Amino acid sequence: MTTTQLFARLAAATLLVSGLTTASEAQVRRVPVRPAPTYSSSSSATDGVKFGIRAGVNVADLSGDAVDTFKDFAALGNGALTQEMKPGFYAGLYATLPLGPRFAIEPGLGYSEKGVRLNGRIPFEQFNFLNAKLDGTARLAYLDIPVLAKAYITDGLYVYAGPQASLLLSGKARVEASAFGFTAYQNDFDIKDRLQTLDFAVVGGLGYQFQNGLGLSAGYDYGLVSLDKNNNFDIQNRVIKASLNYSF
Repeated sequence: MTTTQLFARLAAATLLVSGLTTASEAQVRRVPVRPAPTYSSSSSATDGVKFGIRAGVNVADLSGDAVDTFKDFAALGNGALTQEMKPGFYAGLYATLPLGPRFAIEPGLGYSEKGVRLNGRIPFEQFNFLNAKLDGTARLAYLDIPVLAKAYITDGLYVYAGPQASLLLSGKARVEASAFGFTAYQNDFDIKDRLQTLDFAVVGGLGYQFQNGLGLSAGYDYGLVSLDKNNNFDIQNRVIKASLNYSF
């Protein structure tokens, strides 16, 4: 083998090795690199401090000696009236303070109408032909101050519970008597001075908050304090409520 042939074969081998190395690198570069999977935690409506307004309806009642008590206020006598729940209005402001992705504290301040309605017939058989009816309504207005704990079951859906203090703003009672469908007697009483200024309750319920800020909720207020200032009788507020709210 001559020197020229030897160098020619070495050159060919070098080119072959170089070609194989280049092809191998190209294949390595063509292998796609898959990104590592990422995971995100579920967001919650409690993210960030929120302020809001709320308005809705109350369906209120009084538990305890309510019927006999308001009969005495109106001097109607025993057995004349039956008890019904009274509709009312409430509205207020609140702030939602997050404690984590699923929990929040929500203090609030609102105006709330409570009370009870009593109705029936005059309890004397000799007046039955008159179709005589009696109506008594207790209208109580409060400034409610709830401090609620909210727990989100899913994004948007939550349950709430907490204490509530209520300041009595006004207390009125109205008694009406009618015959043949016409009002024959009507009298209003101011009963605020007979009732406790402060009431305390535990409240609870559930709601749903939409991403656009709108929300709805329903709950129950269970009064703990007897409303009679002189402790002559036992009577507490009971309220079923439903509302719409807007958080911003």
